Amino acid sequence: MTDRTLTATRHTHSQGALVLAVAGELDHHTAPEFTRVVQETPFGPDAPVLIDASGLTYCDSTGITVFVSAYQRAQKTGTRLFVVGLNADLTRVFGIVGLDQLFTFQPTVDDAINALRA
Repeated sequence: MTDRTLTATRHTHSQGALVLAVAGELDHHTAPEFTRVVQETPFGPDAPVLIDASGLTYCDSTGITVFVSAYQRAQKTGTRLFVVGLNADLTRVFGIVGLDQLFTFQPTVDDAINALRA
């Protein structure tokens, strides 16, 4: 049996963006942790949210649902939302399910911060 581990944390970047870092395997068993962090994050127009997925190694449909719920909250609250650091396999999965039409992707947190200034 595979050890399913996930860490999900939030911190504020020095430029004011809220960074939600998610690392490990995001699936049915671990999604509640990431869901909790998303729900506890104060979305609003004054603080962009960056989901740092650079440490994410796996994401199933339950995990995708958490990403979609973050997108929906961002839309309702006028929050700028970026997904950063997706590996090639997850970028392909996100594209297949159409999430590339919802999210703005950036390779790194710094790239997303620079895009916010543009």
